[in-house]
Amino acid sequence: MNTAPRPIDATALAIMVGLCAIWGGQQVAVKLAVTAVPAVLQAGLRSVIATLLVGGWMLWRRQRLVTGDGTLPAGILAGVLFSLEFLCIFVGLTHTTASRMAVFLYSAPCFTAIGLHWTVPSERLRAGQWLGMALAFCGIVVAFSDGGSTSLATTWPGDLLGILAGVFWGMTTVVVRASRLATAAPAKTLLYQLAVSAVLLCVLALATGNVHIGEMTRTTWVSLVYQSIGVAFASYLIWFWMLTRYSAARLASFSFLSPLFGVTFGVLILGESVGWRFAGAVALVFAGISLVNRRR
Repeated sequence: MNTAPRPIDATALAIMVGLCAIWGGQQVAVKLAVTAVPAVLQAGLRSVIATLLVGGWMLWRRQRLVTGDGTLPAGILAGVLFSLEFLCIFVGLTHTTASRMAVFLYSAPCFTAIGLHWTVPSERLRAGQWLGMALAFCGIVVAFSDGGSTSLATTWPGDLLGILAGVFWGMTTVVVRASRLATAAPAKTLLYQLAVSAVLLCVLALATGNVHIGEMTRTTWVSLVYQSIGVAFASYLIWFWMLTRYSAARLASFSFLSPLFGVTFGVLILGESVGWRFAGAVALVFAGISLVNRRR
């Protein structure tokens, strides 16, 4: 189950950059749709659509949706953690900006590395790799250190939820890598999480009365399609396939690129502004990733 993962190669690098670009736009997409579709309902609908797509994909590939391979307990646990992660993200974005959410959400690689260090022997990081994690995280902090027009007094609830989302994301990755899910089909691993989150988030939306949908504009539809098909279906399917072949901790280090993409999309789409520290932040991020992925 815990076979040695492959070192990061050019293929993994190209795929991860593409995934980070997709994930970087996620917070912006949520903000664009949240005025019409409540946050919790939006997260639930996203999971419902993606669940149907992944299930259809598996049937088309003639993969069994239910098997007695012992992955059910870990799959349910991963699904619960996945649900909590996106509950924190979507609700948090109603209290803070997309840029600030990205800063705290992408603390997840740190939590992933810590968890895997103690649970999967082949994933243990050396001192230099821990330094790389620290440099990359500092780069994200520097990217937003010039602040903005938003007061911390009004954004701290969303910021706290962003940190919790990062914790839950890291815990989900650890469960996937350290359990029978590590050898399960990527589509099945994803289906567990989407199906569980679809049920939990939709039930929560109904229980809290957050089911009123406002005017559905073209922007809202594009946002929902992007989140459901681009992010929750395609990108996550590729991500879990990557986890079965490469070091989870080293792959997670690339996710520090996502908020940098997010800032770019925020500037272009939401009209947000960034300071001069951004270029230095990019250099720190790439330096950190270089250290984390340095071969023995």
